[in-house]
Amino acid sequence: MGKNVAHQIVELLEKANIKRVYAVTGDSLNFFNIAVKQSDKIDWVHVRHEEAGAIAATAESELNGIGCCAGSSGPGHVHLINGVYEAHKSRTPLVVIASTLPTIEFGTDYFQETNTIKLFDDCSCYNQIITRAEQVPRMVQTAIQHAISKKDVAIIGLPGDIAEMEAVESNYTSNFYFNQPIITPNKTELREAASIINDANNITLFCGIGASQANEEVIKLSRHLHAPVGYSFKGKMSIQPNNPNEIGMTGLLGQPSAYHAMHKADLIILIGTDFPYKDFIPTDKKIIQIDSDGSKLGRRAKIDLGLVGNAKETINELIELLEPKQNKDFLDSQLEMYKKVLENKMTFVHEKGKENAIQPEYAAYLLDELATKDAIFTVDTGMCCVWGARYITGTGERKMLGSFNHGSMANAMPQAIGAQMAYPDRQIIAMCGDGGISMLLGDLATIKQYNLPVKLIIFNNRTLGMVKLEMEVAGLPDNETDMENPDFTLIGKAMGIESESVKNPDDLPDAIGRAFAHNGPYLLNVFTNPNALAMPPKVDLDQMIGMTKSMAKLMLGGKMDEVMETIKSNYKHLKDL
Repeated sequence: MGKNVAHQIVELLEKANIKRVYAVTGDSLNFFNIAVKQSDKIDWVHVRHEEAGAIAATAESELNGIGCCAGSSGPGHVHLINGVYEAHKSRTPLVVIASTLPTIEFGTDYFQETNTIKLFDDCSCYNQIITRAEQVPRMVQTAIQHAISKKDVAIIGLPGDIAEMEAVESNYTSNFYFNQPIITPNKTELREAASIINDANNITLFCGIGASQANEEVIKLSRHLHAPVGYSFKGKMSIQPNNPNEIGMTGLLGQPSAYHAMHKADLIILIGTDFPYKDFIPTDKKIIQIDSDGSKLGRRAKIDLGLVGNAKETINELIELLEPKQNKDFLDSQLEMYKKVLENKMTFVHEKGKENAIQPEYAAYLLDELATKDAIFTVDTGMCCVWGARYITGTGERKMLGSFNHGSMANAMPQAIGAQMAYPDRQIIAMCGDGGISMLLGDLATIKQYNLPVKLIIFNNRTLGMVKLEMEVAGLPDNETDMENPDFTLIGKAMGIESESVKNPDDLPDAIGRAFAHNGPYLLNVFTNPNALAMPPKVDLDQMIGMTKSMAKLMLGGKMDEVMETIKSNYKHLKDL
């Protein structure tokens, strides 16, 4: 038999520089599976759950520019959906092969029939189903180019009978273009921005992932204007390194210093950020926003001027028009506040916790200290995000992945799979919540099957910590947030992964050292303090009242011990409110 449609699709994936397909094979996907097997450029990664595969592929895309996953008929591709949303919300190129039933059975309520067009319509930029072999070259080309150029998800619906048909060649292009156009505002717009900046006295820069290639330019602008530099979580690892004027993050996971600097400034310059938490952005300040995507201008804050342009090139053009600021008082005051914030942050490290209640801040601090300078961290949604945001330091070479826009639980472990596949020689550290890792435990077997040297650090606080905090600030007693966990160490060992539990804070440094030194996967089950809460940088009156109400309800319910432990564990946060 000659080349079939499945082979033709694989050839196009190869030309797009896709290295792996994360999938669970089955029925309608089997011809595609064999075509991948016969490729010498693409590997099939056999995950245990399609959601894990899609999240792993998204992680690989975030690191390398493109990823691919696949799911078989019905439940197979339905299981992909959460990971597909992750790519869509992260704006990273993902190609999805959604195989489905034979075309002759369309519309008959056949076994495992779904409508892939309707299913994936809300989380993709391209979403079509192949119904003739002649469509394949142009449709797959178009799908992949959409994913690349729009930094989004492209869905290719592949009926099982089409996959095995003889391929039909065409004269359509089969090259792919990973263009990176340079966009800058026009001279009039730049002069208008310069006029606003030159008239301002106290300026704060706030940068996001869109400024990730502009670290040097941001620092240069900051020095020119004597402006403190805050950043979003996604921007942290690229904006923080070597930045003498950085003052941390704001937002739900951030610190008071960045919040303060934005609210005390006369002018805020937002650079490459689509920061979603509008309540942390002042409404009474002048704001200039710079973004390469004009659709993002003004959707998070009331801005005075919006500039469409790449961060690096726009700053270089703009700085030529700016008068250097002479007064450093505002910058110095914000840096002094940030210094106090950092000192306060370390009190949680010095007070390491106790048996079965290790301070999670201490654990995150040790990971930061002992990790390599080019480590890739993945952080589960929830409290692990907080500890990663506050204690993992950007070096200029490190990366940090999380479900920062979609906010899905269970992301850290599958993201670590994708990161380790993409970078087999780099240290990959997954900061997993006990709630998160519980959801996709089956894919520990994937880690073992491929002997991926991922380091899984479970922050085992026996509770859904972020949900608990959300309930308490709303004035509700935490309910159904406690977790009766299995012994993760025994589960890890049953999967063939070297594993250990740590309950005493004095044992933690050596345990992390053993995990990092081990030549293979390692699971470290750290029993952290369930009452450690991370308050946001600014708590309003309603939240304070809510916390008071929830504590009172717990006391009236006879949970005085929990109340006292919560207060003792978090008094350092509370004193700053």
